Amino acid sequence: MDFDFSNEDRMIQEQVRRYLQDQCQLNRHRSVLDGNETQALDVWQGLAAMGVQGTAISEDYGGVGAGYLPLCLAAQEIGAVLAPIPFSSSIYLAAEAISLFGSTAQKERFLTKLASGEIIATLALVEDHLEPSPNQLQTKFKNGVLSGSKMIVPHGMIANIAIVVASGDSGPQLVIADLTEVQRTPVQSVDPTLAAASLHFNGNSVEALGVAGNGWGQLQQLLHRAAVLFAFEQLGGAEQALNMAVAYAKERFAFGRPIGSFQALKHMMADMYVALKLAESNAYYAAWALENNAPDLNLAAATARVSATQAFQLCARDNIQIHGGMGFTWEFDCHLYYRRSNYLTLALGGLTVWENKLIEALPQAVA
Repeated sequence: MDFDFSNEDRMIQEQVRRYLQDQCQLNRHRSVLDGNETQALDVWQGLAAMGVQGTAISEDYGGVGAGYLPLCLAAQEIGAVLAPIPFSSSIYLAAEAISLFGSTAQKERFLTKLASGEIIATLALVEDHLEPSPNQLQTKFKNGVLSGSKMIVPHGMIANIAIVVASGDSGPQLVIADLTEVQRTPVQSVDPTLAAASLHFNGNSVEALGVAGNGWGQLQQLLHRAAVLFAFEQLGGAEQALNMAVAYAKERFAFGRPIGSFQALKHMMADMYVALKLAESNAYYAAWALENNAPDLNLAAATARVSATQAFQLCARDNIQIHGGMGFTWEFDCHLYYRRSNYLTLALGGLTVWENKLIEALPQAVA
């Protein structure tokens, strides 16, 4: 199919790019990485003032109602600068979960505050080092209270609310938990700018989200939709890592020649470019499928997720290689993209998980 973003979508992307280039260059990422601040919350509020958080949220609940296409392009720009803000957790996951499964009262209460940047939210899923499954949930939801622990929750140290996947009386259940009185333990992760935490629930009052017992099916629907937005964020990071590699290969000289003229590095950068363009084409189709709720959305999302993950990991890794010994130093920015590429690879389940989802979706698409 022949698909491209509209001029209006590109205009929104350009506005987000200019704002982030002005207010959120990599020095802000380093500031959070060094522990000088927990997140770039002024950038979070600035984007909210522009309406970016509310891009795909209905106007009935304080959003812009512009749809998913401009949100995808905004995600790409956020990925390019490694913005240390809770955007993916709050918007791709939590806001989308409430939009899909929330009651009118829940949407009015939470989406308005998410769109305005007033609150931060996250998704709490992982309980141990094994891949989560519906039959092994140890977090319990019973009589309106929640007990159990979730580990490695992105932005868990700063979130106001969490969408928690728990085991209920009739099966897996999504719930909305106010984190004000929840015990939190900081967690060191591959990307320390995530403000990750373990959350410990001990009879905390929560409210059910969606259909009782159908939490796992709702979770899978949410993850496929979020995968499209994560893919665009990965695209932004991959493209920037490739740009860094090309710029360095042009200006670094060895034996009287720019290192970019050496055949081995030419091939390496060509492979990076091909992976990036393949991921871009898959992500574009997935964006269209998400916007139109296409029947093959699950297939498109899994394809975009796999190719974008591969592209970002390749570009981030080979960017370090092209920089040589300097690429491994703290002073160069290569490791920032490598850290983020590894986090985004694991954010919704690893590469193998999404390759399996892709395989599972193929027969449905053919049928």
